[in-house]
Amino acid sequence: MIDEAYRVIGDVTDEFAEILTTEALEFVADLEQSFGVRIDQLLTSREKLQNSLYKGEKLDFLEDTKHIRESEWQVSPIPQDLQDRRVEITGPAERKMIINALNSGAKVFMADLEDSLTPGWEQIIKAQINLRDAVNRNISFTSPEGKEYKLNDEIATMIVRPRGLHLFDKHVLINGKPIHGALLDFGLYFYHNARNLIAKNSGPYFYLPKIEHHLEARLWNDVFLYTQKKFGMDAGTIKATVLIETITAAFQMEEILYELKEHIVAQNAGRWDYIFSYIKKHSYDDKFVCPDRGTIIMTQPFLRAYSLLLIKTCHKRGALAMGGMSAFIPIKNDEKANDAAIKAVKADKTREATDGHDGTWVAHPGLIPVAMGIFDELMPTPNQIERKLDLVDVSAEDLLEVPKGEITESGLRNNISVCTQYLASWLNGNGCVPIFNLMEDAATAEIARTQIWQWIHHKASLNNGTEITVALFKKYRDEEMENIKKLVGAEYFAEHKNFYEKAATLLEKLVTDENLEEFLTIPAYEMVN
Repeated sequence: MIDEAYRVIGDVTDEFAEILTTEALEFVADLEQSFGVRIDQLLTSREKLQNSLYKGEKLDFLEDTKHIRESEWQVSPIPQDLQDRRVEITGPAERKMIINALNSGAKVFMADLEDSLTPGWEQIIKAQINLRDAVNRNISFTSPEGKEYKLNDEIATMIVRPRGLHLFDKHVLINGKPIHGALLDFGLYFYHNARNLIAKNSGPYFYLPKIEHHLEARLWNDVFLYTQKKFGMDAGTIKATVLIETITAAFQMEEILYELKEHIVAQNAGRWDYIFSYIKKHSYDDKFVCPDRGTIIMTQPFLRAYSLLLIKTCHKRGALAMGGMSAFIPIKNDEKANDAAIKAVKADKTREATDGHDGTWVAHPGLIPVAMGIFDELMPTPNQIERKLDLVDVSAEDLLEVPKGEITESGLRNNISVCTQYLASWLNGNGCVPIFNLMEDAATAEIARTQIWQWIHHKASLNNGTEITVALFKKYRDEEMENIKKLVGAEYFAEHKNFYEKAATLLEKLVTDENLEEFLTIPAYEMVN
């Protein structure tokens, strides 16, 4: 557009131009030119590892980094506004959501540019506008009904989650190639907000998603160092929380902390993407066929081992160990179902606080008091880093233990329905969707479609003996489409029929292709503007 190195091919309105300034885009282009090749090399390394797993290699703790795990070191001190993170709320960086989340009473709001936000051009740049206005504290929103929303005097600390390293943004070209979405998201947010955040006694804080190897953490650390030097800021100004949401990262928790030790403050047990990664990495192996996703809960041994190892590792090195997301949402018109949901949330958060987690995630403001009450009771201090789980001993076998349970017709149908509904919503621009009283995002949809692929390709059977075939999938898919039509209403369905049909077509391709697609958002992204 202005510099030969970059070209913006998305629409640039007067409002968007406030974010897409020459200086901001030059910084983003600089990041891409400095780190883009390394990201591509790291993505190639992921493919190489997957190929080695296909050939029979097993995941294990790395021998060549044993010295890191056995040596004495600590991460840098945690800033004041990140020391108490007992309840965090997450959601897409949409205007009304940001205001409500910052006002919610949670300690932290994770403003999401990743799994709960469809990365269309309009959504991505509007998100940057919303984030800028929130940092400047002049964000407001008026609903179609005339209700006005604005920030309270006291608000949550904000942490931004950029897209994962695997996602590109086709609307900004650097030297003729689409930019890595992670660098675009990080660069625009940092450029427009870092100094203002520092002036408000906070800082540029980030949640880093889908890291699969400690060399990816090193990449992010180098991005941080490069950025801080370029803007004349001290090393360690940027702070990061890494989501341990891939099975490969579970074997490298200490190494990831070490690579980012100047900048990292916490690791988070990103349970939904973790389950997806566990299935995906072992998709070739019929010994890893998993039961209904509704039965793969944190009390399953492989998830319990991962959670305890994360607490032990983080506390050993002076970092916070964040618990995972509760996908339940309040159920307004069914008191019995609502009571059951609240009971499940309480049990989950009690387990996390008792085990030693320093905080947890919720998807709905209505669950903040529930989670907050439990952590206030069981964790009266800002965190519990002082709790060392020295007696916890987690082996590779523990992390790889296959979850137990059955594959049921209702489980298969639920996967089909949730995927179809979620993909239809995602393609329509909404990446965070309440379905069957759970808040679904890309991670939960990933579990569902990966399971269907796994069951079909390994000729798994339902608990009634019926083999799961492509024909059975198509039969249930057509029946569930009719059920969705009844659920949402004929008028709404007709209005959005195009999205439901595209979703059903995409899902069929995802679950019947010979090779398992790495991320559903990659082909889905080609279908959005």
